[in-house]
Amino acid sequence: MNGERSPKYWLPYVDKVLDLGLQTAKDTESTRSEGETTDTVASVIQLGRRDVHRRNFLAATSGYALNALALPDLDSITRRTTTAPAGAVRVGSGEVAAVKQMVKALGDSAAELGGGHARHLAVRYLTDDVAPWLGGKYTETVGRELFAATSQLVHLAGWMAQDEGNDPEHQGRAQQYYAHAYRLAAEARDPELSATALRGLAVQATDLGFRAEAVQLAEACVRYGKDLDNPRAVAYYQATLANAAAQDDDRKLATRHLTLSETAIGHSGATAGESWAAHYSPGRWAHESGMILARLGDLDAAEEHLRLALDIHGLDRRRTRAIVLADLGGVRLRQGDLDGALATWNDFVDCADGIRSIKVHTAADDMRTRLNRFRGMPEADRLRQRAATLAS
Repeated sequence: MNGERSPKYWLPYVDKVLDLGLQTAKDTESTRSEGETTDTVASVIQLGRRDVHRRNFLAATSGYALNALALPDLDSITRRTTTAPAGAVRVGSGEVAAVKQMVKALGDSAAELGGGHARHLAVRYLTDDVAPWLGGKYTETVGRELFAATSQLVHLAGWMAQDEGNDPEHQGRAQQYYAHAYRLAAEARDPELSATALRGLAVQATDLGFRAEAVQLAEACVRYGKDLDNPRAVAYYQATLANAAAQDDDRKLATRHLTLSETAIGHSGATAGESWAAHYSPGRWAHESGMILARLGDLDAAEEHLRLALDIHGLDRRRTRAIVLADLGGVRLRQGDLDGALATWNDFVDCADGIRSIKVHTAADDMRTRLNRFRGMPEADRLRQRAATLAS
C-alpha cells in the first residue's frame, strides 16, 4: 500500500467541510455499521459501548475515509437545550470541570505508561458518566463546554487505542474515536479541538502509510488552526504537515512547514495551557523535528535536535523519553556511530521497562532487527537479549 489510492467510499461531507479537494464517490449504506446513527451524541456513546463489549471494529482503510460520519450537526447543542427529556440530569460547570480533570488524569497516566494502560477506564467514563450529561439539561454555553471537554476525552480514547496496538481492530477503533472527536469539537465550534482531532487522523494516516491522504488531512488541520492565538498549537499543526510531507517525499513542502513550526514554537510561552495542543512543548517539537530531518536525510541536524529534545524541559514522561532514545539510537547507527547507538539503546531499554505502548514495542523490534547485523559482538548480543522483553 502506497497511500496513493483514492477511497471509493469517502463520505461526501469530507470534501465539503475539510476542503480536501478530493473526488468523492457516493455515500453507500454499506460503509456504515449496522444500526449506526448520525446524531453525534448517540453515535459516540454507541461507539464507546461497542468498545466496552469488545465488538469488532472495521480496520482503518487504505483510502482513509472518515468512516461512520455525517456532516457535523452545528445546531445540535442549541436544539438539545430545548428538547431535553423530562427527568434528564441537570448539567453545569461542575460536570464540565469533572470531565476535564479526568482527561488530565488519564492523559497523564497514558503519557507516562503508554496507551495500553487504563484505556478501558477512559471508555467506561465516557459511557457510564459522561453519557447522561450529554443527554442532560444545560444552557447553550455549558453545552458547548461539555461537547468540547468530551471531544478531548474521545480524542484521548482514540490516542490510547492507537498506542495500544497496530492490529486492524485497534487502528480502526482509533480512527472512529478521532472522527467523533472532530464532530464533537465542530459542534462545539472549537477550532483548536477540531484541528487537533484532524491532526490525530493525519498522524494515523502517516503511520499507516496513507501518504496522500495524510498530507491533505494535515493541510486541513493547519487551516483550522491558522487563526489561533496559541503558538504551541500552531507549531503542533505545522509540524504535523511537515512530517506528512516528508513521509510523502515532498522536501519543499516539508521544509517550509518545518520552518513555520520552528517560528511558532519560538514564540511559545513557558507555561503550557490546558488543551492537548497547548502541551506541545519545545522538547516535543525538537523530537518531531529531528525525525523529520532524519527522513529528509540530514542526520547531523537530526541528531542535534534529538539530543536537544532529551536535554531541555518537556520530556519528563517515560514513554516520550523512551521513544526519543530509540530514535536517537537509530540515527546514530545510520551515522556509523555503533558505540553511540548501543549506549543510547541501552538507555532506551532501561527507560521503556513496563511501558505498554505499540510505539515502544515497535521501536524495540526495529532495534533488534538492526542489531542482527552485529551477531557475535558481545555488547550487541546482550542488548538484543535485554530488548526481547520489550518487543511485541
